[in-house]
Amino acid sequence: MKRKTDLVLLHAPSVYDFRKRPTLHGPVSDVVPSTQVFEMYPIGFMTMLAYLRKHGYSARIINVALKMLKSRRFDAERLIASLEPRAFGIDLHWLVHAQGSLELAAVAKRKHSDVPVIFGGLSASYFYEELIRYPQVDFVLRGDSTEEALRRLLAAIKGEGSLGDVPNLVWKDAAGVQVNEMSHVPPDLDALCFDYREIMRSCARHFDIVGHIPFKTWFRYPIVAELTCRGCVHNCVICGGSNAAYRRICGRSQPAYRDPERIARDMAVAARHIAAPIIVLGDIMQAGVEYARTLLTALAEQGMKNHVALEFFAPPPREIFELANRSLANYNIQISPESHDESVRAAFGRPYGNAELERSMSDALECGCKRIDVFFMIGLPKQTAQSARDTIGYCEELMRRFGGGNEQTKVHPYISPLAPFLDPGSIAFEEPEKHGYRLFHSTLEEHRQALLAPSWKHTLNYETEWMSKDELVEVTYEAAAKLNELKLRYGLLDRKEARRIAERTEQERRLIGEIDRVSALADEAAREAKLSDLMAGFQSTGPSTICRKNEMNWPAAVLKFKSFRVLGALLSTYRRSARNAAQSTGDGA
Repeated sequence: MKRKTDLVLLHAPSVYDFRKRPTLHGPVSDVVPSTQVFEMYPIGFMTMLAYLRKHGYSARIINVALKMLKSRRFDAERLIASLEPRAFGIDLHWLVHAQGSLELAAVAKRKHSDVPVIFGGLSASYFYEELIRYPQVDFVLRGDSTEEALRRLLAAIKGEGSLGDVPNLVWKDAAGVQVNEMSHVPPDLDALCFDYREIMRSCARHFDIVGHIPFKTWFRYPIVAELTCRGCVHNCVICGGSNAAYRRICGRSQPAYRDPERIARDMAVAARHIAAPIIVLGDIMQAGVEYARTLLTALAEQGMKNHVALEFFAPPPREIFELANRSLANYNIQISPESHDESVRAAFGRPYGNAELERSMSDALECGCKRIDVFFMIGLPKQTAQSARDTIGYCEELMRRFGGGNEQTKVHPYISPLAPFLDPGSIAFEEPEKHGYRLFHSTLEEHRQALLAPSWKHTLNYETEWMSKDELVEVTYEAAAKLNELKLRYGLLDRKEARRIAERTEQERRLIGEIDRVSALADEAAREAKLSDLMAGFQSTGPSTICRKNEMNWPAAVLKFKSFRVLGALLSTYRRSARNAAQSTGDGA
């Protein structure tokens, strides 16, 4: 049988049957663009798609999670049965997809028993020994840069090479599990393409727009992401993307950076098609001041009008803001001090003080920064419930100092729990007791089962020496309610939105307690029936809990897509396809 597509990349929801299983997801996704089912696929899907196309392979992205979210009538099994790929690729990047990705793989294997299923991503790389033993998994590609390894694996699947020669590959044969050497760890990312036109062309090629959209509200707010590096120089103890985690999981001792001038060109291409904010992922200071200067100087030459968001892991020097102001028409910054308490922040892995943070924020605003998003977290080492409450007081200090109310408030603070999981591969995951954590789940299967719990409290895989699960959940809602009141007072929320958030927060606090009581029932049938009754009418994938989702939106043009240029990119695909079809017909004549 001739296969129509070499690779179909599938992205699963966090829990495959979320439409039938009412769950109190809580605030686990409130400060990311996706909904509670985590329908946003990894940015690596885009680089793999472009890399394979460049090397003559056909590939397609299908965001199954989004299709399921948008329509209760959408039949994932029917869609997968209709496909004719040479292989399926499924991401297990974030551990929150442990259940959904494996269920989706099982569907693919039921419908196409002869088509191999390939897994990849950070979580897949960490749990590769366990993951490869699931019957629905044929291959696992380890590492953070699998584009070339994936190309070589597809060649081997086509009979053009040996599986034993594919770097980073875990596979199984009659002799058992085979683990190839982690030999492909590229020192830079210059071979990769971050051209959003490739996504547009793939939409046209496969007559499927929804399958390529990264998250539910993307058409209303089409944020563009550009990646500066893979890896990190920092060692935040709970982060699965830390230097120690990348060394352990991906064999990477230092970050791989993209050429800053290539980043600027890619951003300019995106800006010519999409008049929406562009977020630069990864602290541009990680590679040093000169790298940041080169990137910002290159961006100045592009003359973009889009809002550009820069994220920093530590307060940068004033000169970076001065250069950003000269280089960008509009820019915002994001920074995550995690806690107001300097001792908690240091225990987390970010040893800078509040004076340094506030001085940098002041410099940014003086240098033309339009807005600063500041992120705090609950569930940190050395953080008590009272410390988490006191963080809200610090948020008020920042709002009062940098604005004072209404449209003048330039600082937007957020607070969210470390949920649902302590990252696998992080320092704290590897040595929980040393850092004050108690782990409830350590294997992939335990995390898969935990995702089926009726509430996010029961899904949590940890508690700390300073806060139990009960306290972590309660203080999250308490802090959210207080911050909600402050945002109303300082003009960051209107009364209608503030009331909705307050009502949702209180509803979830009440449900948490009732779910706890019902979950304690010994009779399984009675327990399931009561849980179903309890959750009836609750919109589990509805509005966010602890903040308004679009509160994190930066300004964007009214007409977000530059239609003629988008159509031009799509028409070029049709013309190319027509030429290829004509040539194919001629060759076969």
